[in-house]
Amino acid sequence: MLIKTSKYYITILLFLVEFSASAQCAMCRAALESEEGGNKAEAINNGIVYLMAFPYIMVAIVFYVVYRMKFKKKTESEAL
Repeated sequence: MLIKTSKYYITILLFLVEFSASAQCAMCRAALESEEGGNKAEAINNGIVYLMAFPYIMVAIVFYVVYRMKFKKKTESEAL
């Protein structure tokens, strides 16, 4: 019983504790903070969005292919 309640409290504590996280490595942050124009910062942000988009596109393609395969099997079985 004690172990069960302590796990419960630890879980709640982990959700309530904030962890400080940086979005960039130390070298990227130093390079971006030293520039005045902001061109590097915009390029870094565009690169992050570009890298983030491809996994979502690939997952969407896989789901579309699976959907089409299932739909094709369904229409073939109805035709018989």
